[in-house]
Amino acid sequence: QVQLVESGGGSVQAGGSLRLSCVASGYTSSKYCMGWLRQAPGKEREGVAALYTGGRGTYYADSAKGRFTISQGNAKNTLYLQMNNLKPEDTAMYYCAATPASFDSCQYRLHNADFGFGGQGTQVTVSS
Repeated sequence: QVQLVESGGGSVQAGGSLRLSCVASGYTSSKYCMGWLRQAPGKEREGVAALYTGGRGTYYADSAKGRFTISQGNAKNTLYLQMNNLKPEDTAMYYCAATPASFDSCQYRLHNADFGFGGQGTQVTVSS
């Protein structure tokens, strides 16, 4: 059972930055699609960014391109999301997510928010 624990959320003004972190444990494979999802009140959960732990690419939702950066830590069990130029519409609960997957399914999983494991979430609030 994969366990994911997020941290780093908070409240910032528009234009500010936050860095979310996720520590993962319980992996049974080295090949996972890992990513960040978010859900705003009254809206469906959506994919924000994802990467394949085998080191073959990163993927972003259109809303995140150019502002957010997803990366792995040196220990490989840590996932980050650097969020710059935050906007009020970025306000949501952000979840770390992971699923065993092949490289070529990671982008699909991001855009369909289709992950097998998720954390409890960390709140991001952006004020105008």
